[in-house]
Amino acid sequence: MRMGGHGGANAWALMRSMRRDDSVTRHKLPKGTLKRIARFASPYRWKLAAFLVMIIVDALVGAANPLLYRMIIDQGIGHKDVRLIAIVAGVVAALAVVDAGLSLAERWVSAVIGEGLIYDMRTRVFDHIDRMPLAFFTRTQTGALISRLNNDVLGAQQAFTNTFSSVIGNVMTVGATLVAMLVLSWQITLLSLVILPVFLFPARAVGRRLAKITRDGYNLNAEMNSTMSERFNVSGALLVKLYGRPGTEERVFADRAGKVRDIGVTQSLFSGVFFVSLLLTASLATALVYGVGGLMAVHGTLLVGTVVALTAYLNRLYGPLTSLSNVQVDVMTALVSFDRVFEVLDLEPLIGEKPDAVALERGPARVELDHVEFAYPTPEEVSLASLESVAVLENAPRQQVLFDVSFTAEPGQLVALVGPSGAGKTTISHLVPRLYDVRSGAVRINGVDVRDATLASVHDLVGVVTQDAHLFHETIRSNLLYARPDATEEELVEALRAAQVLPLVESLPDGLDTLVGDRGYRLSGGEKQRIAIARLLLKAPDVVVLDEATAHLDSESEAAVQEALARALEGRTSIVIAHRLSTVRSADQILVVEAGRVVERGTHEQLLARDGLYAELYRTQFEGQEAALG
Repeated sequence: MRMGGHGGANAWALMRSMRRDDSVTRHKLPKGTLKRIARFASPYRWKLAAFLVMIIVDALVGAANPLLYRMIIDQGIGHKDVRLIAIVAGVVAALAVVDAGLSLAERWVSAVIGEGLIYDMRTRVFDHIDRMPLAFFTRTQTGALISRLNNDVLGAQQAFTNTFSSVIGNVMTVGATLVAMLVLSWQITLLSLVILPVFLFPARAVGRRLAKITRDGYNLNAEMNSTMSERFNVSGALLVKLYGRPGTEERVFADRAGKVRDIGVTQSLFSGVFFVSLLLTASLATALVYGVGGLMAVHGTLLVGTVVALTAYLNRLYGPLTSLSNVQVDVMTALVSFDRVFEVLDLEPLIGEKPDAVALERGPARVELDHVEFAYPTPEEVSLASLESVAVLENAPRQQVLFDVSFTAEPGQLVALVGPSGAGKTTISHLVPRLYDVRSGAVRINGVDVRDATLASVHDLVGVVTQDAHLFHETIRSNLLYARPDATEEELVEALRAAQVLPLVESLPDGLDTLVGDRGYRLSGGEKQRIAIARLLLKAPDVVVLDEATAHLDSESEAAVQEALARALEGRTSIVIAHRLSTVRSADQILVVEAGRVVERGTHEQLLARDGLYAELYRTQFEGQEAALG
């Protein structure tokens, strides 16, 4: 049975509306949300106005058809007026063409507005997230961030396409239909409305049950998808292989997939009940109208064409009326999606650029840490509870990590940071490229506090190689060009040669166009590190920070990487973290870090002579090795 002007689409939209969680109506929107939404949509205001006009015209065109049917039956057929029948039938055909054209135009304008809004919101959210500090990414769930860029952005977009068109279209359809029905027969119109609660109240109960089933289905799907995501990435697959648990994994996945299957069957059953109930109610109402209207026609108080017109109007009435009964949930669902997007956009990046920031000049660089104190930011400063999938953010007291750290690396010098794990070495290395800001004191490059410099100039001047170099799932060429997009083929080759990895790349069938795999796992650890060093050489920074770049390599790979690092550090100011003290014996200055403090400093020989923590670390590493070799 055709429910409304758009048939099955209207019924599907109605079911989606009933499936939505009505708990959103209890959500308190921040003040000014509607104004922000209006500002966000302002570039599309004329398209929205045109969309509104087309929806109104479409509703009026649909409302005119039953009156034309009435005219054909009562005046054309009743009076055997062939000319009138032909004219009105032609008008019906013309309106059908107009309606089809309007539907296509509505679809096109709706797509332009919807896809435009999705593009605008996704790019804004992506750009905003991309500017967040490292602390943000250490806390938030990647899946939650992706959900904001997908599900919530789509939900917000639907406010201006599905919800907007549905509400306006349904209001116009119901208004025009009721007016026409009341004019034709107020008695049958009231009788038709009386039967509506017979469907509406059970439908609301089914809708609440569907909303819960849908919500549970989303959660079960998320669990199943999480299992696939964790097991299908390289690290997860490796763990499964190493522990030999494929049978267990299969049972876990089958259990979760089974729950998704079962709730899908339940959801399908309730959806079927919903559709059957709607169809049954509409059929009973149609029978009622034909029965009462037929009797009235027999007694001459109503014409046959009027009965047919009333029945046609009835088919246009129930779907939109039921949808409007749930309009608050539809609107709030869309508004809550906007609110969740704005929630991310309102989280200010902890690392910002001052309006009067200066650009650091390229060239020999002097790095200075001046009485630096540091504690990692609290969750409230960098994150949202909803992005961590927790009810509230943890409220642990701030723990200070660095205490009165001061040192200077002169242009071209190599300063090494050594000490036990957890001493604060990596934290110090994060302050130089301004991944974090100090709590007190200052980090300066050539006398300029990095907080007063432009972020772009800091990133251009400082290059970093971490202990686990990350490569994108792209080609070697793309990973290198990430450092310098305008690099020539010759420069790429030279960087690879200097990083001691050119023979490997040349031996690959696709050379520079070889895909490195997820996180670069198609390459060995040493090969990844050398590709990362080649990327650093292309960037050509004035300050190099190395965070245990050879920590997890075998002796052969370490030798190759050390040779590549020698080229990378040549002539540059370098801050190097190392557990293997053999890599920093020649450092101009060695800083021994313990519990967030610099407890010793000097050259290799000076520190050995002092017989302190450095000497103890040295003996632990080298005298034990010499004894084993002996």
